[in-house]
Amino acid sequence: MKKLLAYFGFRFAAAIFGAFPESWMRHTGEWLGRRGAARRSDKRPLLRGHMRRVMGPDKTEAEIETAVDRMYESYGRYWAETFWLRPRRHQAVSRRVERIGFEHVFKAMDEGNGIIFALPHLGSWEVAGLIADEIGARVLAVAEDLPNERITAWFVAIRNQLGIDIVLTTDPQRRSKLIRTLKEGKVIALLADRDVTGSGLTTEFFGEETKMPAGPVGLAILTGAALIPVGVYFKKGAGHRIEVHAPIEIPELETRDQTVEAGAALMAGKLEEIISRDPTQWHLFQPNWPSDVGYRA
Repeated sequence: MKKLLAYFGFRFAAAIFGAFPESWMRHTGEWLGRRGAARRSDKRPLLRGHMRRVMGPDKTEAEIETAVDRMYESYGRYWAETFWLRPRRHQAVSRRVERIGFEHVFKAMDEGNGIIFALPHLGSWEVAGLIADEIGARVLAVAEDLPNERITAWFVAIRNQLGIDIVLTTDPQRRSKLIRTLKEGKVIALLADRDVTGSGLTTEFFGEETKMPAGPVGLAILTGAALIPVGVYFKKGAGHRIEVHAPIEIPELETRDQTVEAGAALMAGKLEEIISRDPTQWHLFQPNWPSDVGYRA
């Protein structure tokens, strides 16, 4: 019964937000995010630590507190937009997307070796799938298989409408499907800033060693696909900005382990650059480093 109620809660939110014009949706989402910040004061020490790590030690406590509030606003906007998006709105959303560095995508498409988009949980990252599909680079992405199968199916349907094909984390053929897609010269997108499986690569990330997902670097080495970091940001008003970076050149070292470690370090550094452009849009609300032990998730 709880699962059914949760599912209908999602559908109700989609119905409500779907009736709003864009500006109402955006402001309501940000307002709900601020309400969430007020209610979850127990998480603020963890989030202050995240913002201090990214923004640097020279920021004042007031600046860090403001950054935490903006994290919640951004996250509220993300959920509001997720509930609001409809196929009939895709064209209008696309028109408001500022596109930077897309020459890297077109060059990789021409080379035909497959593309791995590596993204952080930043802004509204699914919008990148909409634009990729528009330019003929429809992506296959990995999504978490949630305990509530109805909500999982709803998320999959939403992402399919955005031009994103989905393989779930629980699919035993997940890795082979990703490899096959790349060897066919097609495109996959992987969220690369947080290891949710516990089997990631250890590398330094914002000043402390932690685990990062192994998939982007490992698949790039295995298949020869271009590993392209991408950041998707909310604009201050309506719309988004997508920044595509040059492919990561992974050096070929003496052993595969050394090559993977070098690639992971390069990817972490590029993700640091992407996130640092607007850390308050980084939706990291969980412990992520060994020093976060003891904070509530």
